[in-house]
Amino acid sequence: MNLPPGLLISAPTSGAGKTTIMLGLLRALCERGLSVQPFKCGPDYIDPAFHLVAAGRPSYNLDTWAMPDVLMQELALNSKGASIILAEGSMGLFDGVTQKGAFGYGSTAEIARFFNWPVILVLDIRGQAQSAAATALGFASYQKNLPFAGVILNRVASPRHEKLTRIGMEKAGIEVLGVLPKRGDLALPERHLGLTQAVEHPDLNKAISGYASFIAENMDINRIIELAQSYAFAKPLHKASTPPPGQHIGLARDEAFSFTYPHLLSHWREQGSQISYFSPLQNEPPNRDADVIWLAGGYPELHAGKLANADKCFAAIRLHAKTRPVHGECGGYMVLGKSLIDKDGIAHDMLGLLGLVTSYEKQKFHLGYRKATVICDTKLFKKNTSWRGHEFHYSQILSQPDEALFKVVDASGEAVQETGSVRGQVTGTFFHLISKAN
Repeated sequence: MNLPPGLLISAPTSGAGKTTIMLGLLRALCERGLSVQPFKCGPDYIDPAFHLVAAGRPSYNLDTWAMPDVLMQELALNSKGASIILAEGSMGLFDGVTQKGAFGYGSTAEIARFFNWPVILVLDIRGQAQSAAATALGFASYQKNLPFAGVILNRVASPRHEKLTRIGMEKAGIEVLGVLPKRGDLALPERHLGLTQAVEHPDLNKAISGYASFIAENMDINRIIELAQSYAFAKPLHKASTPPPGQHIGLARDEAFSFTYPHLLSHWREQGSQISYFSPLQNEPPNRDADVIWLAGGYPELHAGKLANADKCFAAIRLHAKTRPVHGECGGYMVLGKSLIDKDGIAHDMLGLLGLVTSYEKQKFHLGYRKATVICDTKLFKKNTSWRGHEFHYSQILSQPDEALFKVVDASGEAVQETGSVRGQVTGTFFHLISKAN
């Protein structure tokens, strides 16, 4: 079984411009009549929604630390019917965790090697010229078994700047696949968790079309297509789907609740579960027939006042929780708690189904992979099962009085205080679930 030919867009560091280039290249390839399957390397929750707008196909995360090989292969099969695969890396190409998990270190390079996708390295060459070739050569030769296609020179100041940089690349034997002049408008708005959500962008489709035109004018797209490589499955796949939490899942979805991994929703549907959506921000109650309510992560801290007044929605969730499970992830966990304190120090009453109190008045950065082992048996999480996920938020825990749901460690095996909570039918975690570890 073969996948369509694929390529991977990466960079030496974050901030080099790979996301904007990824979106423009996705759309430019589509405008050539190709069906393009996007993927995102690593646990980023936000970029896949941008990929969907650019390519018209759902994007899925691939993660060598949090996912077994069979799950990554299974997710890659979502490229069926596509002409080409384009994956976007995270952080720098070789960046990962310090301690190998059951599956890998979590680097973009591991995914490139796993699927044999040649790497296109985006280089921000501000402040350098020939020296950029030394960086490119180092990345191309650092791991001998890494497929390497070439570089895109980004933020090029002038024709002279391009000429000098090309001299270095020719000497190093590095192919230049594109030269992008410096433009101040080629940037997406950001906030503390990364890019502003796709649904909040005032005219994302128009912006991506502009990126595509810029990419088509300044990159050798024909050559890029030629460099894509196929991947063949060596043996039949075994299903690695994450079991659904219920047969009918009421999922919170709006600007405050938007972070759920696309592969989880696909797996739940494939296993026969129905997913119905509701918006707490619009004071919409969940479907009364749902057997589980799932509050996704997102940005509740930006909407805490409005959420505190969602009386109809909150009343329905509280009623549901008397007899059926309710679960919250990260932002959803905070909303399940007693109160949420915003950046101005104002406390907003939340659902009160858990005793959790969180605050954004003095922000504290929480970032990293999590391995969690269930220590309290519940309907959704069975004791001694383990899960892998990712945590990313800026809140402080002021109170977490309920019984701990998990024993949680980071990628290095160090215990973290964000154990999650359980009270009756209600559970919550600060990490976003990616896969079941056993």
